Amino acid sequence: MDRKSLEALLDDMSIEEKVMQLVQIPGSEYLAEAEITGIERGRVEENVKKLAGSTLGIWGSKNLREIQDRYIKEHPHHIPLMFMLDVIHGHKTVFPCPLGQGASFDPERTKKGATVQAREAAADGVHVTFSPMSDLCRDARWGRIMESTGEDKYLNSLMASAMVEGYQGDDLTDPEHLAACVKHFAAYGAAEGGRDYNNTELSEHTLREHYLRAYGEAIKKDPAMVMTSFNSVNGIPATGNQFLMRKILREEFGFKGVLISDWGAVGELINHGFAEDKKDAAYRAMMAGVDIDMCSGCYSEQLEELVETGAVSMKMLDEAVLRVLNMKNDLGLFEDPYRGIVSDAGPVITEESRRLAREAVAASLVLLENNDKTLPLGKGKTSFIGPYADTKKLQSSWAFSGEDDNTVTVWEAAKEVYEPDSIKVAAGCTMLDQDAMTARGIRHTDQWQEENDRLLAEAVQTAEWADTVVLCLGEDFAQSGEAASKASLKLPAVQLKLLKEIKKTGKRIVTLIFTGRPLELDEVKELSDALMICWLPGTEGGHGVMDVVSGKISPSGRLPVSFPYTVGQEPLHYDMYPTGRPKPASGPSEFTSRYLDCENGALYPFGYGLSYTSFEYGEPKLSASEMTSEDTLTASVSIRNTGDVPGDVTVQMYIRDVCASRVRPVRELAGFRKIHLNPGEEKAVSFVIKEEMLRFWTAEEKWASEPGRFNVWLCDGSTKGRALEFSLK
Repeated sequence: MDRKSLEALLDDMSIEEKVMQLVQIPGSEYLAEAEITGIERGRVEENVKKLAGSTLGIWGSKNLREIQDRYIKEHPHHIPLMFMLDVIHGHKTVFPCPLGQGASFDPERTKKGATVQAREAAADGVHVTFSPMSDLCRDARWGRIMESTGEDKYLNSLMASAMVEGYQGDDLTDPEHLAACVKHFAAYGAAEGGRDYNNTELSEHTLREHYLRAYGEAIKKDPAMVMTSFNSVNGIPATGNQFLMRKILREEFGFKGVLISDWGAVGELINHGFAEDKKDAAYRAMMAGVDIDMCSGCYSEQLEELVETGAVSMKMLDEAVLRVLNMKNDLGLFEDPYRGIVSDAGPVITEESRRLAREAVAASLVLLENNDKTLPLGKGKTSFIGPYADTKKLQSSWAFSGEDDNTVTVWEAAKEVYEPDSIKVAAGCTMLDQDAMTARGIRHTDQWQEENDRLLAEAVQTAEWADTVVLCLGEDFAQSGEAASKASLKLPAVQLKLLKEIKKTGKRIVTLIFTGRPLELDEVKELSDALMICWLPGTEGGHGVMDVVSGKISPSGRLPVSFPYTVGQEPLHYDMYPTGRPKPASGPSEFTSRYLDCENGALYPFGYGLSYTSFEYGEPKLSASEMTSEDTLTASVSIRNTGDVPGDVTVQMYIRDVCASRVRPVRELAGFRKIHLNPGEEKAVSFVIKEEMLRFWTAEEKWASEPGRFNVWLCDGSTKGRALEFSLK
């Protein structure tokens, strides 16, 4: 439909029809088995159900075709309904959780995964995914860190951009792609205390310098939609925040698409104390530029009256409605309201999608410890023990459209690799402690103690039989994600007990940690011979993990987040600001910035990760010692594989502005490159440094670079390498 036809359609619509295009209602209004991802308000009125412009939480080609057919027939102007869904890291083929994808340091791989997710979801009738989550997160207590790609603004920017490109493709009318939604705008990941939905208090400098970066870069890829965040930012809820939504998002970032609230966030302006009632909440959200009210009822109940009384102008209403109609048109829904649906059977997991998911898992695994080359597993008897050894719950709480039956467990994959008489399996313990709280409620098991006594006895017997024990431990999938903030980052006590009892057998221990967040692993490290982070790996989790454990693939993942010694260090991130009293590397440290009972830095810092081989970095070089704003400068280094197996290495470039009008971080990631090296092979890696890479939000409150000295590191982690120096003239 051309622009003129869309405007004619808009002109012919009643105020009620226009308002309802800005209303999103739960999929449970159309389908009983809908996924509910927020607080339900009760049933909506029949006219709302017939006119609401979009819905969420339902999928299935046959059901959505039937719902769309009924909706279009009943709508006065036969405008199609838009179906939205949280396709966060997979639909039918579930890829590693976003935090795990961040560990791959491979945006192109993430783009390919997003393309698979879009194709499968579109074939199931879905039009829009609420992804990518572009929130910078530096606090492991926050459950939704699992949905982020980590603590670094540069890495997050590349990953979020890749996801938008993968979901949307080159043309939104392509029925194998989805509209992307960049979320949660803004600074949702900076919630105070790491507690979900909590207030965020940030200076404009910190907001612009760190937290807005990934949103801005992803928006350059032209996503169809942006979602507001639940939190307040400096005392003003994001969903009613005109500075964020109109000045930064619309004016500065140039976003022209649809702005949607998160579930119930418009109505929650009342709880925040920012709106008196639903009418006031609807007014404030409209003033901020929120086009779609997700499931709060404020627009459906109050917006028509606000327009009729002139509180909200018809011009403002029409602008919002036209953006929604444009989005439907960009998706090709007016021509084909059933876009993407090929058959009532829906999408099928292909061998190609499984291959891509399997490779993504292997690329995401981060080897933290490998004493005496415990990994890869050699010949001998191996026991796979732990609650994650043979569970199909390897996806996150945000992969609800994936099916457990499609998941390959670690044990299933192990049976494909090893002879039957060389491996055994035992659960060892329950996943959680008795009465543990999760995002899905309290887990209580009758006869919990008796069950765990039995499981532990079986596990010890199984361990004594083996030469090596692979312990598969971690948090339950419902202990990370939305509404899953935690004040403790330790493994469940029942799992730690299992680890200690297995240690008593004297066998070599390989500990695999399945998690959606950084955990306290100091004690686990001391009890393990090898330690590897497996995240929440998804459908091909078992295969991908065993590809690395068996040595078929050497681990290459790098931590996208810092793992603390203790939760008391949170929020924790590598790109800290220097202090006037830095703790010395050695010697007396009285009256310096330090903890009395813990190291300042991470147990395992950002960018860290081991391989089965070893790499030697040559002397880094700069092409010049000075540059101007018109020049570029090249930093280069040679890396050689000094081990006896092939491997991938991620060469990382960090930069520090030594002295500026604002204090600058001790170092910031400015580039990375992953290369493959065979034993004995050597390659040179170079990075071009441009003036725009040196810009920051200055004391004059503008983006600019400043003349002076800069340090640059070419290394394999945020605490590694030797600094070189150059000057910007």
